[in-house]
Amino acid sequence: MAKTLAITEQCPMELGLNILGGRWTLRILWQLSKEPVRFRELQRRLRPITTKTLTQQLRTLESQGMVERRVYPASPPQVEYRLSPVGQTILPLLQALCDWGRSYQDAVQPREKAVPQE
Repeated sequence: MAKTLAITEQCPMELGLNILGGRWTLRILWQLSKEPVRFRELQRRLRPITTKTLTQQLRTLESQGMVERRVYPASPPQVEYRLSPVGQTILPLLQALCDWGRSYQDAVQPREKAVPQE
């Protein structure tokens, strides 16, 4: 049986990739970077994510300290998710990734137009 390394003993790059490497993780964090969001609204924004997958991803991010879950007393109970203070430290990285994506689009766009259609 493999021994699990403590967070302080893990390679920082591996640790970051483990936290951010899920299919939906960056999309969820990006949506929560804008404002706190209720579960159903977040699911709508992330279509076609399933309820089960979103629940699992949010629980994982919450256990990692990236996301906070707030329950407001109402009938039915209202739950919203937001970035935690630790989660907010990822904002510069998310913005840089978005900026890079735009630059990439601009760089590739002229080549796509130049490719002849068959």
